[in-house]
Amino acid sequence: MSEPAPKEKVATSGSAVGSAIDPPVLRLEDITKSFGTNKVLKGVSMELHAGRITALLGANGAGKSTLIKILAGIHELDSGQILVAGGPVVIATPAEAQNYGIQTVHQRIDETIVPGLSVAENLCFEEIVRGDLSPFASVRSMLPRAREIASALGLGWSDAKLKQDVYELGIADSQLLLLARALVRQPKVLVLDEPTSTLSDAEVDRLFEVVRRLRDSGVAILYVSHHLSEILQLADELVVLRDGRITDVQAQPFDLNHAVQSMLGREVLTDRSEDDLMHGEKVALELRGVQLLKRSTPFDLDLRYGEVTGIVGLIGAGKSELARAIFGRDPYFAGTMTLDGAPYAPRSTADAVKKGIYLVPEDRAAEAMLPGWNVARTVVLPFVDDVSSAGVVSSRSEMGRGERVIEDFSVVAQGPSQTVDALSGGNQQKVVVGRWFTGEPRVMLLDEPFRGVDIGARVEISHKIRELAASGACAVVCASDVDEIRGVADRVVVLVEGNVTKDAYMSELDHNAIVASMTEVA
Repeated sequence: MSEPAPKEKVATSGSAVGSAIDPPVLRLEDITKSFGTNKVLKGVSMELHAGRITALLGANGAGKSTLIKILAGIHELDSGQILVAGGPVVIATPAEAQNYGIQTVHQRIDETIVPGLSVAENLCFEEIVRGDLSPFASVRSMLPRAREIASALGLGWSDAKLKQDVYELGIADSQLLLLARALVRQPKVLVLDEPTSTLSDAEVDRLFEVVRRLRDSGVAILYVSHHLSEILQLADELVVLRDGRITDVQAQPFDLNHAVQSMLGREVLTDRSEDDLMHGEKVALELRGVQLLKRSTPFDLDLRYGEVTGIVGLIGAGKSELARAIFGRDPYFAGTMTLDGAPYAPRSTADAVKKGIYLVPEDRAAEAMLPGWNVARTVVLPFVDDVSSAGVVSSRSEMGRGERVIEDFSVVAQGPSQTVDALSGGNQQKVVVGRWFTGEPRVMLLDEPFRGVDIGARVEISHKIRELAASGACAVVCASDVDEIRGVADRVVVLVEGNVTKDAYMSELDHNAIVASMTEVA
């Protein structure tokens, strides 16, 4: 029997605010948008008000990214209208959006960072485009303005850092750069799409301070996040988008269970039972005397078949370094490994894959996808020999693997022939995770596998990981979010600056104990 649809708490006006407050800075009226036969937005109406933060929730494929891109001038709407300060406007380009006071910080960093330019030039990029700064000006001459822009977000970056190629920045610093750049023009409306997905706790706190300061100064903020804790801390109201329609509107205090049911059509905020925990016995990988970072202390670690090990730590703790060395990407500073008791020192990632060691990388766009490739081709990329004969790829086998991932991971896509670029961020992540499940993993390493996915997708991916471990594989999940680790792992290893501060099974730990271990000085 199918579940009844949850009762919707949508304001009769369709707006995000049900009380009498100041007129909206921005209003959307009955917005629709289709891509071919796929109708993505089906009449969306909402309001953003000065000095208020509106959280936008929705499952992957609900239409959030499309709505954001319409506001940013990347997509044109099919019907409906946008009103700014009460007057109808047409936003056909990003420049027009900015002229109306709408600034967007997109989740996809690679779409807005300009490679080949320095950090300073990227910070000043909007002013270069507008002609306020000469494109032929030297990096040195831009440093004073770059420092000024960075300081708006409290970024105390040195001149040496401002001069370096932006490509050398980490994901978190790149995210902060984009936010600092968005504040240059003092926006009336600021759209933040998953702004904390790559940030450490300290950076998140800094971001929240800036967001609250902007709200208090009168900026209308649309905040897109899958993290309910962030919404509770920041938002004045929330709007739920499901299948292209608004299905719930709430003001503080929020009923998050109702919001999740409105988003997914089902209850997912449930705790795992003690009976669900697994304890593996046979060791898959032995790490001995491993030194992750330049100044960290060597440690030993056993990773076992038949359980999920969660590696948790703040950004820079060494999680990715641990996973990449096992996968043959970057060697440890010191230490040795054995696989099933035999010496293991992969010469390359291909060598690791042949031995059944797989890695879902942290940055899907930069490390796991190729522009213009379809879902099927993306899925078979690590296993092209398996679907080839005499160097010729079997289209039937390729499409079959793509269809398998779409079905097994509930990917919202038109089919395996659709380009992976055209999918929402969460569905791209499902493809990148799901393709490794089409192989024969002995050890499955997943670095931030829940980044940019909604609660429902997180549960689905967690279930697949646990199924894999229950079948006898060794699964290792690296994440900085404690709740994500608690939702998937049987055992938790906490890293602080490359050192292990806690190694225990979930039955011995609670949330507070894990957090306390993440801040210990090893």
